Amino acid sequence: WLGHTEARLTLDLDKLWGWNSTTAFVHFHSDLGSKFNTHYVGAYMGVDNIEVGTNTAQFYQAWLQKNFLDDHVSLLAGLYATDSEFYVTETSGLFIQPPYGMANELAQTGVSGPPVFPLGALAIRTKFTSPDENFYVQAALTDGVPGDPDHPHGTHIKLGNGDGSLAMLELGYTPHEKNLSLNNNQEPAEIFNKTAIGFWHYSAQFDAVDGLGSSRHSQGAYVLAERTLLLENGHPSQGLAGFIRFGVASEKVNIADWTGSIGLRYHGLINDRDDDIAGLAVTVNHAGDSYRHANSSERQEVDVEATYRAQITPYFAVQPTLQFIGNPNMDSTINNAWIVGSRFEVEF
Repeated sequence: WLGHTEARLTLDLDKLWGWNSTTAFVHFHSDLGSKFNTHYVGAYMGVDNIEVGTNTAQFYQAWLQKNFLDDHVSLLAGLYATDSEFYVTETSGLFIQPPYGMANELAQTGVSGPPVFPLGALAIRTKFTSPDENFYVQAALTDGVPGDPDHPHGTHIKLGNGDGSLAMLELGYTPHEKNLSLNNNQEPAEIFNKTAIGFWHYSAQFDAVDGLGSSRHSQGAYVLAERTLLLENGHPSQGLAGFIRFGVASEKVNIADWTGSIGLRYHGLINDRDDDIAGLAVTVNHAGDSYRHANSSERQEVDVEATYRAQITPYFAVQPTLQFIGNPNMDSTINNAWIVGSRFEVEF
């Protein structure tokens, strides 16, 4: 079993203290339970997106954001997680396997990972949105090593010691469907339409994975897209949507030189279960030449997940999952794995 508890607080500082167009956000979480993937499966990408290396409670995010020019420009500073805004496809958030949040080719990087769940880092982020809100450009500069690897319990902010920085840039196209409704109540339809390309780069250098002692920068790029593929007549929030994500990383210093994911989700697949969501997704993690030759590894790990999120009440959901992991960790000595489990979610 694994357990995740979180609390989030958003404050409108204009209403509270008269700070025009300023927002404060705090996100605290606690993670407990066993290390299912570590002890039983050994998958490169993981099995459950709430499994963490160290069981602890900590602040994940704590930042201030100031908006300008009718909210078309924003500046954010504080403890920040890049996976809250970068490399995000909403349709992939249904799945329990980890790569449908932050993809593996970026999640694998850095000394203890980039600033993604479960650790945020000190950062500055700026975002520009076009007047018609169809295009955006966002950039972030973060501490290169989130937290303190020597003290993993609790919240720590440690700068210096050659940590360097992580720079990210994303350009996106998110056209807005105007006045689209599918029933007499003019309820807006649930439309997914996003295309983006991103780039990232660490200022520090890292040891090569072939063990020959050379050091290189770690950098990469990604593309993503998600679309609504089918809307049910008379049910604006129901229908079929899909996503595709692909990213590359420096193969000299990282295990995987590229990963790719594709998936489908159907909202309201079963009659009279309008709030339930079914999904099927596949991820491929490809081992880079340097790692593969140095470790005699398999070429790739392939992961499949089928899941169904049943909304029992407005505050309680049950989500069974069926997973297959092929070539776990690209290691021929580890057996393929079938995994059955369920997530139970309570939201207040």
